[in-house]
Amino acid sequence: MEQLRNNTGKQTGHNGNLQKTKRRSRIMQKQYRLGIPSFITVETEDSVWIGEKDAKRTEKGDVMVGYETTPETEEVWLTADQTKVKTIKLRWNTPVNKKSRILGGSWERTYGDVDWKGVSGSRFMPWYFLAAVGETVTGYGVKVRPSAMCFWQADTRGITLVMDVRCGGTGVQLSGRKLRAAQIVAMQTEGMGTFESAREFCKVMCTDPILPDYPVYGSNNWYYAYGDSSEEEILQDTDYIVELTKGVDNPPYMVIDDCWQEHHRLNEYNGGPWKKGNKKFPDMSALAKKLEEKGVRPGIWVRFLLNEEETIPKEWRLSHNDCLDPSHPGVLSYIQEDVERICNWGYTLIKHDFTTFDIFGRWGVEMNPFPTEDGWQFYDTSKTSAEIVTGLYQAIYETAKKHHTLIMGCNTIGHLGAGLMQLQRTGDDTSGITWERTKKMGVNTLAFCLPQHGTFFDVDADCVGITGSIPWSLNRQWADVVAESGTSLFVSAKPGVLTAEENEELHQIMLKASRQDHHKIPLDWEETDCPEVWGDEEEEVEYNWYEEAGPVAKGNDQLYHAYIPLS
Repeated sequence: MEQLRNNTGKQTGHNGNLQKTKRRSRIMQKQYRLGIPSFITVETEDSVWIGEKDAKRTEKGDVMVGYETTPETEEVWLTADQTKVKTIKLRWNTPVNKKSRILGGSWERTYGDVDWKGVSGSRFMPWYFLAAVGETVTGYGVKVRPSAMCFWQADTRGITLVMDVRCGGTGVQLSGRKLRAAQIVAMQTEGMGTFESAREFCKVMCTDPILPDYPVYGSNNWYYAYGDSSEEEILQDTDYIVELTKGVDNPPYMVIDDCWQEHHRLNEYNGGPWKKGNKKFPDMSALAKKLEEKGVRPGIWVRFLLNEEETIPKEWRLSHNDCLDPSHPGVLSYIQEDVERICNWGYTLIKHDFTTFDIFGRWGVEMNPFPTEDGWQFYDTSKTSAEIVTGLYQAIYETAKKHHTLIMGCNTIGHLGAGLMQLQRTGDDTSGITWERTKKMGVNTLAFCLPQHGTFFDVDADCVGITGSIPWSLNRQWADVVAESGTSLFVSAKPGVLTAEENEELHQIMLKASRQDHHKIPLDWEETDCPEVWGDEEEEVEYNWYEEAGPVAKGNDQLYHAYIPLS
């Protein structure tokens, strides 16, 4: 087979999604209705009850749940007074074909754990899922920014949707308010292929994305510096990325990651306050100007909810972990002041991180299947967790919008952030040290979150860590596939590691990344969790993600949960 791009990949005759779509003469897409649920189950702090079969509403005491149909969606409404409601469960006794292959969503980002699977009634799928059998693909989901944390289950006897309306870990107290918990949408395609079906369904779930006005790409030195950096080093990195992007019309970003903040303590503390830099970063405003003068766009990383400033009132903090409570109006104002300050310094991209973990105390991979444990609540007990998280994203976005500053979410809940952030880091960390981590986290998230690119937000599948620890032959492929996908490419390239020839290879990849005019998709994503064959209408390329001597096996004490009821 003919070698392409200096062994980055090779031509392939793979008959993946793209070719399947090309050769089909009949392609159909239609709205699909789940209809009135077979059963509605309501859980409060004090009781659980199941409504009458095939009923559009159920009520008990001061609690009422109703199911309403609109021209575009099917809506679930909740009204309650003093009773604290925890969850609403809808069940449709409509069997799922046991020959179906199922692809589900993720709570906040992927952890190298997404792929097409067989039918399993014990698997939970946050926000949405797709079921493919033969040439028919059916998508089931909720529109973005619902007022509940929603997950689906699918089995051979029916479909279940669970809506967590808790306020933190206790039932929400609506005090008479009518809450639209979720807008349910479904879509069925015939002959379209699974990837294009997934992308079209993302458009159904999100009708109002906000996207950057230009391709976003550049440098972030986290994956070689890992927080041990300085203004001098950032300026050296800037010179390097300018060299790597020589000749571009669209300047790259230089994103300053965790390292610059006043109270930064290496390998110990990475929170705020966010009012000034430290001794290695004496003037953040002046640094932004220096970056602009060198020809890059200034970007910066923050962790808004972890803040040890002593003047912050106790009632602004969450009871279970002492992070800032985004349901408190004082906290939202405080964070907006942080955003305003950073924008005024001159940074035109803010990457905010850790908000999911800092609120819920769990990574997405640990949500089993609920986002947080029982027993705690936000300051504002009248709002659901989903409403509070969305309100935080809204406050950040609205402040940055006034300054034309882009927002990138990291460890953010994409289904709540769509329409409130231009970009999302859609996977767990890659690595500048261990290739297995980059392969697992990077390639998987790029492939399986790619339908969200340009439909929810722009996708950032995380950096290419260039330290010399990972062979360039592997990192080159990772950089190339990100550029070929048309998503945001960021490199953590330590100056002096690559040879002149390798620098030129990366230079050519960065030129592609600056334009984002290539849009290859994973053609074998139904067959593997680490797609190797990528293509568009003009070319198919096969990548080799595996080291010749095989993967390096290391112990891992992190629990990757499946859904197992504990009581």
